[in-house]
Amino acid sequence: MTRVSIITPSYNQVAFLEHTIQSVLSQGIPDLEYIIVDGGSTDGSIDIIRKYADHLAWWVAEPDAGQADAINKGFRRATGEVVAWLNSDDLYAPGAIAQAIAVLEKNPDTGMVYGNAVSFDQDGFPLNDLIFDDWGLAGLLEFKIICQPAVFMRRAVLQGAGYLNTSYHFLLDHELWLRMARIAGIRHVPEVWAFARHHADAKNVAQAAGFGREAFKILEWAQSQSDLGMIIEHKRKPIWAAAHRFNARYLLDGGVAWSAIKAYGSSLRLHPATALKEWHRILFAILSVLGWGVWVIFIIEPSDTNRRLQWLIWVLIISINFIKWINYAGIRFIIDKFLWQPARSSLDDPRRDFYFRVRDPTL
Repeated sequence: MTRVSIITPSYNQVAFLEHTIQSVLSQGIPDLEYIIVDGGSTDGSIDIIRKYADHLAWWVAEPDAGQADAINKGFRRATGEVVAWLNSDDLYAPGAIAQAIAVLEKNPDTGMVYGNAVSFDQDGFPLNDLIFDDWGLAGLLEFKIICQPAVFMRRAVLQGAGYLNTSYHFLLDHELWLRMARIAGIRHVPEVWAFARHHADAKNVAQAAGFGREAFKILEWAQSQSDLGMIIEHKRKPIWAAAHRFNARYLLDGGVAWSAIKAYGSSLRLHPATALKEWHRILFAILSVLGWGVWVIFIIEPSDTNRRLQWLIWVLIISINFIKWINYAGIRFIIDKFLWQPARSSLDDPRRDFYFRVRDPTL
């Protein structure tokens, strides 16, 4: 029986931690090595960890140097042939670990497998299907992002590539995938393996600008590597355009619309086809800025000849900003779901009951 080591880094997320632990322990894996590395939480998280201590192979609560450092502590303790980490606000889908083991056993040359995921909000309601593909090394260089909680790795390949680079705080996982893909195959499995929680304190919302900086840092490093540098040289414009598009996406998520427009502009200049894959987000960024920009223009330069047009635009501007006031993310969600990705997960499937347990673990 294949031993699996799961590491959960934890720090002051008591609202979510117990659900995460339950999603791991309920997988039904006979030889499961579960490790929790807490950074010295002060919100009651340690009490939750103690509650499940008998089910843990090892846990610690002590200050660390950040998420990468905490996960690396767990990696050094891990003895499983297969390893993964699950952040303390994310969840595994039922059966995910067993499916990952089966795929790795059938494909001995594969060093890493990853499934699809579903993003959900802090109350446990599903938001988006996160559908991936077999992208390989070139796809990773184009910042085709894999959902980290849906990833499982061979420990031998992880050790060969090296543990997480502690100088990264936002794309620490993507940088690791690149190093692993250089020495072993990676494989996508079209099954939902994880649920990624989207909430205000998550890094992809609270510190969105950091993702773009680290994307450029990754490309600068990759260019210095002979094998990766050759791939970049062959596809220089699409790859760099993808990095700017990636930066723009997170800036927009962080509410910095004007900076996002400039980043999308850089992507468009390098490779229009790459940038326009996110035309819906470009449109949203422009509308976000235009809502205030046009208002200012009419205040500074009022015109007596186009009053009807002005009033029409004023009504439009007020409506847009009223919607933004209610829920800034709402417009982006509507565009994403109804204009860009009309296909949604049906809750009339085996995951339905799991969604309800996420919202209320007593059910």
